[in-house]
Amino acid sequence: MGFFKKSSNQDYDLWSSHAWYVPGVGGMFMLLVMLLVGALIANLVSAVFIMAMGEDAGMEWGTLIAYVLMFIPPLIYARHCSMRNAMFEEGYALDSNNFAPKNGWLLALLCMIATFALGFCMDLINSQLPPMPEWLEEALSSMTSGNFLMNFLSVSIFAPLLEEWLCRGMVLRGLLNHKKQDGTYMKPLWAIVISALFFAFIHMNPWQGIPAFALGCLFGYVYWKTGSLKLTMLMHFTNNTLALCMGQFWPELADMDSWLDVLSGWQYAIGFVICAAFMVLFVMVFRKVRLLRSQGNSDVIPVERG
Repeated sequence: MGFFKKSSNQDYDLWSSHAWYVPGVGGMFMLLVMLLVGALIANLVSAVFIMAMGEDAGMEWGTLIAYVLMFIPPLIYARHCSMRNAMFEEGYALDSNNFAPKNGWLLALLCMIATFALGFCMDLINSQLPPMPEWLEEALSSMTSGNFLMNFLSVSIFAPLLEEWLCRGMVLRGLLNHKKQDGTYMKPLWAIVISALFFAFIHMNPWQGIPAFALGCLFGYVYWKTGSLKLTMLMHFTNNTLALCMGQFWPELADMDSWLDVLSGWQYAIGFVICAAFMVLFVMVFRKVRLLRSQGNSDVIPVERG
């Protein structure tokens, strides 16, 4: 079947092979172990590219290919677990379209704006962090400068696709729908927070991790309400592409420590109030999206027979 061809259960074929793996907390840690194994392999591959092509070209190609390789072990592990469970257990679609009574295009627009609004509001916290180490600043700068196409593929395409598959599609969906031994489920609030902590942790530093936690809570709330991995990928794409474009085309914004570096005090205050008000509006709109189940709006997929 094609990469994005719909299967009979209305789930994209890209996701359906993982639908029957519903990891709990233990499974979440196994996925993290698989990701760390992938990171080790990726670092080795990146080193080979640097030795073979030189530092500049090797870093560009090595980083792009290594980023994808890092997710191969968790992808394989999740597929294996899912195929094992498909004959015996219900699955839960990684991607659903339960937007009613709101149109998907409207929610998509609101999600994109909310991503920027939350990022702006988080500036108050981000500006209080100590200065970023020089090595980390250089590493992050290399991801938003240089070859735009290579960075776009890595930062704006592969990162939203793979990180959302892992953090929302696997971890959050699993925590929401994993039945404990006593027959109960984790409360959605805790599932969202834990998956956001997981999302923050895989960034491996507080300068990215703290904003990632806030965004992870927002993405998680959207995923719980809609079941749509496409929406959270769009939000992730919006956040990453904005950072990429700032680094590529507006160096004065890329070098700022806070929006106060480029905005006056009253401009900053007005911007903060507008963004905070929008976040309130955003939650009000999403509260009207009807939940099919208290554990979220992921479509239930029956046991696969035969």
